[in-house]
Amino acid sequence: MVTFTVNGEQRSVDAPPMERLLDVLRHQLGLTGTKEGCGEGECGACSVLLDGELVNSCLVPVGQVAGASIRTIEGLAIAGEMHPVQASFLKHGGAQCGICTPGMTLAAVRLLEHNQHPSLQEVREGLSGNLCRCTGYMRIFEAVRLAYGPDEGAG
Repeated sequence: MVTFTVNGEQRSVDAPPMERLLDVLRHQLGLTGTKEGCGEGECGACSVLLDGELVNSCLVPVGQVAGASIRTIEGLAIAGEMHPVQASFLKHGGAQCGICTPGMTLAAVRLLEHNQHPSLQEVREGLSGNLCRCTGYMRIFEAVRLAYGPDEGAG
C-alpha cells in the first residue's frame, strides 16, 4: 500500500512500487484528466504537481510518492470555480484537442505561482517541457500571460 495526498485528499492504493504514477492516477483513482502522450517524459501531457514541483507522472514510480502531495488538473478548481489559468485558456483559445491542456495548465499554474505577470520569454521557458501539436503555442502563451489580467509592463 502506498499512501499520499491527491488534490487535498489522502488516498491509499495497492500497487507495485514501480507502477507509474500516471497509471495509478488514471486507472485506480479515476483521475483521467492526466493524459498519456508519449509515455517517455518528452511531451508533458501527464504533468502533475508533486510537492509543488512540476513532474511527468509517466516517469514517477508510485513508490516514490509515499507521503507526498499531488495536484492534478482535477484539483485546480477553487470553490467550484475554474482556476484563473483554466478560465484564461478557455477565454483566449489556449486549448484545442485537449491532450496537452492539463499538463500545460499545471505548468502555467506552477509558473504563475512565482510570477503572476511573466514576460513572453518567461512563459516560453515555463512551459518548455510541454508539447502541443494543435495551437502553434501563441494562444497558449497569451492565455498564460493574461490569466491574472494584463500587465502593461510585461514584454
